Amino acid sequence: MNRHDLIRVLGPIDLLSPSGPRSVGTPSSRRLLGVLVVGAGRAIPADQLIWALWGDAPPRSARSSLQTYVSRLRKVLGPGAIGRADHSYWLAVGRDQIDALRFEDLLTDATVADGERRLALCRAALGLWRGEPFGELIDDEPFRLEAMRLEELRITAMELALETELAVGHPEIVVAELENAVREHPYRERLWHLLIEALRRDDRRVEALRICQEFRKVLATAGLTPSADLCAIEGSILEGGPIESGATR
Repeated sequence: MNRHDLIRVLGPIDLLSPSGPRSVGTPSSRRLLGVLVVGAGRAIPADQLIWALWGDAPPRSARSSLQTYVSRLRKVLGPGAIGRADHSYWLAVGRDQIDALRFEDLLTDATVADGERRLALCRAALGLWRGEPFGELIDDEPFRLEAMRLEELRITAMELALETELAVGHPEIVVAELENAVREHPYRERLWHLLIEALRRDDRRVEALRICQEFRKVLATAGLTPSADLCAIEGSILEGGPIESGATR
């Protein structure tokens, strides 16, 4: 692979080259590349790849077909992009050439950065996402758990970005994003707390109290009770003071 190429799985599986996106071929080729990405950093036995491609009923020609699919992928990625030894295969590319790994590295760096630097790292990480992980393969057995893990990390990155945006003094910027976020993830208490705090800092206390009540209703529909943090937030808003809760730490 060219060092500027990027294997992308944070959305439909493809290859991003300096000249633009490139298809990696058939659904079987996408599936094979996806499995290699999930196992990046280790050698994957051929038997495991065959199961990922055909399940419990592989054709008699499975091994030769697997070699054909690998050969086709090498034509797209480059001859040295997929290594082979002892009946195993692996992706022989750097972490920065796989969008999912680049995303994780950016998020890790963001957690130990501060202020505008943290915000830039979070936004760069989130900017790698184009849709559901692994595209049309998201619900298939080889990808389901990894897709769920990546999606949880995406939400974590989003929360960190919005929290940091708020911390550096941009409450008016994040309100709309947070309103959309709580609709998309109604049981993420962290997002509700951030929305309430953003409204308070933007001197919109009446709306902040309305959001508190809305969150209470969301919890009630799930048979849940408000946390002590939410009660403390409401009390702080009514008293006119700053919010002292996990939302601002």
